[in-house]
Amino acid sequence: MRIFIAGLATETNTFSPIPTGWAGFKEGRIWFRNDGSRNPPVAGNVPLITWRRMAEADGHAVAESICTFAQPAGTTLRHVYEGLRDMLLEDLRQAGPVDVVLLFMHGAMVAHGYDDCEGDTLARVREVVGPAVRIGIELDLHCHLTELMRTSADAIITYKEYPHVDMAERAEELYLLCTRAARGEVSPVTAYHDCRMVSMWRTPTEPMKSFVARMQALEGRDGILSVSFGHGFPWGDVEEVGAKTVVIADGDMGKAQALAKTLAEEVWAMREATSTRHDTIDEGIDHALSGALAGTGRPVVLADVADNAGGGAPSDNTAILRRLVDRGVKGAVIGCFWDPQAVAFCAEAGEDASFLLRIGGKCGPSSGDPVDLMVTVRKVDPDFTQTGLSGGRSGFGPSAWVSADGIDIVLTSKRQQTFAPDAFTGLGITLDDKALVVVKSTQHFHAAFAPVAREIRYVAAPGAIPPDYANIPFTKRTRPFWPRVADPFVPTNTHPEAP
Repeated sequence: MRIFIAGLATETNTFSPIPTGWAGFKEGRIWFRNDGSRNPPVAGNVPLITWRRMAEADGHAVAESICTFAQPAGTTLRHVYEGLRDMLLEDLRQAGPVDVVLLFMHGAMVAHGYDDCEGDTLARVREVVGPAVRIGIELDLHCHLTELMRTSADAIITYKEYPHVDMAERAEELYLLCTRAARGEVSPVTAYHDCRMVSMWRTPTEPMKSFVARMQALEGRDGILSVSFGHGFPWGDVEEVGAKTVVIADGDMGKAQALAKTLAEEVWAMREATSTRHDTIDEGIDHALSGALAGTGRPVVLADVADNAGGGAPSDNTAILRRLVDRGVKGAVIGCFWDPQAVAFCAEAGEDASFLLRIGGKCGPSSGDPVDLMVTVRKVDPDFTQTGLSGGRSGFGPSAWVSADGIDIVLTSKRQQTFAPDAFTGLGITLDDKALVVVKSTQHFHAAFAPVAREIRYVAAPGAIPPDYANIPFTKRTRPFWPRVADPFVPTNTHPEAP
């Protein structure tokens, strides 16, 4: 059997002020041409590494194309998407006849002229290989599931976990399903069901934890081959934004549709229980300090959810830092700020230097105002990295740790959310003696920080991806959804939802 593998991914925040161009794909750590699966894991190549390992163990030939993952930002430039897509298609043509195509894409990539980059790519792959070749795609669960994707692919599998700690496991499932289909052992058919919801779901906590376990328990029984829950990416202004359940059955579309509907109804029933409470900035700080005064040890971790680079935000908003300074809070750590100019100043000044530094507030209104602080440079690292998702490494580029009035701050040259404690400890910052740690992330920090945190709380500070799902200014989704309307299933709720 001959298996073709490739990866082309980014998550597009259509409201972000940061365009996604060639540099976003080629200047990060995730840019490979024909050899991504032979390099160390860096999150974006984890599925390809898995597919090559499994294929070669089974004695199959592997043909590999591009593997790239741009940091989430604004809409991808048209010529960039078309250039990357056409590289992939040309490599597919050059590979000759193949039996299986396995793609790793995000599911929420938007380019100028293409609201559905994944569907467009899948449809063009199908044109190249014909109807008999099995095509499978692994997606981030923050995806826009479209009909073109469903009809172009034989199998769609999304991550089940948020944070995304299961990239390799889902890649294994996709490989096994598609190779079984290629051998004629199963006939996968895929059904969606629209949950009519725009929200975020955190899988380490109940009731979502049990729902994920239920999805997994359904697989491999009674003709059900795979179950996914596509959470959707709320900050993508496209027609199909929102949550959908996905069920792949063995030749029985009716069974797939029925189960997808049942699971969507379960998600709807959990809507209040799965909603995240968000503190104000002062509430979060108050809670952390009250625990510190009680001598309970270990820091409270506050998530700055609206300034998450992983959702396309600039990651230089200063609202929480400003309140920490204004309130005179000591024993706090905050990061990671995307501020290449500040890093350059720190590198020029050198370690142990003290000077007045302007931090953050550089990218636009969602960044807030800069904060001017007398800082001391504690550490400069010319190529700083942190632990990434699913065992990979994530690069910050040249970075600096500065301290100011009892607050430790991490500044980076590459825009990246905070995944793990070594985003701080890797520079020498201690956490166990701190009252609070502020991470610029929405949820991916959770797996690594939970073991070291006294408590985790989510803060709704100003930023580019505020968790106000009812008021995201969509112009393309016209179907009603919760929480914009209380019950989008009521027949009278058929009015357009675009503002």
